[in-house]
Amino acid sequence: MRTLRLLSRPQARPRVSAPLAGLAVVLALAAATPLAAQQRPMTPRDLWAMGRVGAPALSPDGRTVAYTVTRYDVDANKGNTQIWVVPTAGGSARQLTTSAGSNSSPAWSPDGTRLAFVSTRGGDGPQIYVMPMGGGEAEVVTHMAEGATGPVWSADGKKLLFITQVWPKDDSLAARMKKLREGKSSAKIYDHLMYRHWTEWEDGMRSHVFLLDLASGETRDLTPGPYDTPPIALGGFQDYSLSPDGSELAFVRNTDVPTAVGTGNDVWLVPTAGGEPTLLTESKANDVSPVYSPDGRYIAYLGMKQPGHESDRARIVVYDRQTKQFNWLTEPLDRSVDEFAWTPDSKALVFSAQDEIWHSLYRVTLADGKVQQLTRGAYNGGFALAPNGDIVAARQATDLPTELFVLEGPKYTARRLTHTNDALVSQLALQPADTFWFKGAANTQVQGMIVKPPAFDASKKYPVVFLVHGGPQGAWSDIFHYRWNANMFSAPGYVAVLINPRGSTGYGQQFTNEISRDWGGKVVVDLMNGLDYALRKYPFMDGNNMVAAGASYGGYMMNWLEGHTDRFKAIVTHDGVSDPVAMYGATEELWFPEWEFNGTPWSNPSLYEKWDPLAPANVKNFKTPMLIIHGGMDYRVPLENGLAMFTTLRRLGIRARLLYFPDEGHWVLKPANAMVWWETVYGWMADYLK
Repeated sequence: MRTLRLLSRPQARPRVSAPLAGLAVVLALAAATPLAAQQRPMTPRDLWAMGRVGAPALSPDGRTVAYTVTRYDVDANKGNTQIWVVPTAGGSARQLTTSAGSNSSPAWSPDGTRLAFVSTRGGDGPQIYVMPMGGGEAEVVTHMAEGATGPVWSADGKKLLFITQVWPKDDSLAARMKKLREGKSSAKIYDHLMYRHWTEWEDGMRSHVFLLDLASGETRDLTPGPYDTPPIALGGFQDYSLSPDGSELAFVRNTDVPTAVGTGNDVWLVPTAGGEPTLLTESKANDVSPVYSPDGRYIAYLGMKQPGHESDRARIVVYDRQTKQFNWLTEPLDRSVDEFAWTPDSKALVFSAQDEIWHSLYRVTLADGKVQQLTRGAYNGGFALAPNGDIVAARQATDLPTELFVLEGPKYTARRLTHTNDALVSQLALQPADTFWFKGAANTQVQGMIVKPPAFDASKKYPVVFLVHGGPQGAWSDIFHYRWNANMFSAPGYVAVLINPRGSTGYGQQFTNEISRDWGGKVVVDLMNGLDYALRKYPFMDGNNMVAAGASYGGYMMNWLEGHTDRFKAIVTHDGVSDPVAMYGATEELWFPEWEFNGTPWSNPSLYEKWDPLAPANVKNFKTPMLIIHGGMDYRVPLENGLAMFTTLRRLGIRARLLYFPDEGHWVLKPANAMVWWETVYGWMADYLK
């Protein structure tokens, strides 16, 4: 799914000057309520003090889970990731790695005696290490100049796949960039799209899959050529896989030229002994994440059907290597698959999919395509299958940071394994999400949530923070978001309202599709109907005391609402689109605006003009004070979109504030910057919410 959204992927206490009014409100609330003797509102420092638990890696015998915990030091302005292990039967978790560098991506050897992982401990960038699990020191097994990541074992435990960056041969861009890098100039010269992506400029290098023989140390490039594997965009959860007999590699690459306008990732096959790759999938749409079945007969992958639309529903497709037939296995299920795993007998697959505000787990059998829903009412992130059929999943909720759980069959009852943040969470007055349904545009059923403030008292009236998600093909979920955290927005004593309007995922493909080419249409009706319904349903919400906030497409919606309503006291827009034409000219993934606006600005100018927040007809209605936040390295929604909003508002004499992060992209990821972000947002809201 598109990341125009601000998702979708912690810490200590920095020294700051006098706290802004909003942060003071949080602290004052903690001191003023009886609950504060035991629990208090969460602060930005609490959010960044959380240990962030990663996806589980399960040992082959199913007895031990390896996982990562990332912690941040706000004073040092950096994070560190370490690997932990915990028995699936229950018991204390144990930190496995302790080196100064970050350690991540744990992968068990097939016999369970060794653990491969990525570490920066050597000081020469990330490299692959292998640790004996019976005791002993980890040994570095790669020495790649550009580092190595993504270890995947061969079935016999003698080889490892990994990813590194290389200069492709017979590529004019690579030759030019390499020459420039070796010289003193900082110049970059391009002839083709795409020339930058996300937060980085094209440097001519390509990511390739290498095969490492552990006994000899020999490495071989299995995917040579001027293409990236994994692909630069729209990749899946795993984009390379080794056949059980070790003879063949399945991998993903995008040969669309230019890549900026193509969503046509494909699955390719190549003999590991050498030879030319062959194309397995010939669809013009996005095909990713090939995984061989344990018996080697099948390759399952995620396939879409709509070219150019990267938010089409992803289905599990199974290719039979004997019959050469393709089976679109999950076609009847109107949910988009995120991740899957084969069962040990190669007869079924377990997969996850967005399901309303949750992430549910399902099982589909190969023989008849029957889909069984295994979980509902919980958000399951990364997961792993145990030999006995149990599932280990990373679960979270609005009031629960991610922890690992064992889901025990046949009813998949959850049993908690890790307690990474218990001590801190026990101090915090975190609120769960309350959900509701209402009628949106054309009487369509739409879902929303509210999160109440700490020490909630139903007899009181509370200010409202109205949040709009990004994407636009995204969703508010029942998760503990480490950036747009609902409990953080409600902590000062506000009610946070979150609506999943048209464009949201988890409600069927048609619902998702109905935002494209209609950015300010049905979605606005959904949002306003949802807000009005919540105000009627919850009398403790003060409809005369509201602010609105959103990022990415949510930021676009803030810019749009600026010219279309005066019901909010103030607005916060983060990395939002303000000028669709200007965005088109500077964004990197051009297939996105070309799909959303049905063409280019010169082939379909009317749609770009129709949904332009800065069109004169909209600007004449501007009156609401606005905080504009933007990252200088945001190449998805380039900086000028934020600057244009700020300039327009100030020239109109409307109060506006610009918060600029020169070293951030579409998301604010540095701890010190995040602290300033929350202080500024809290202060802005406190100026208007009484």
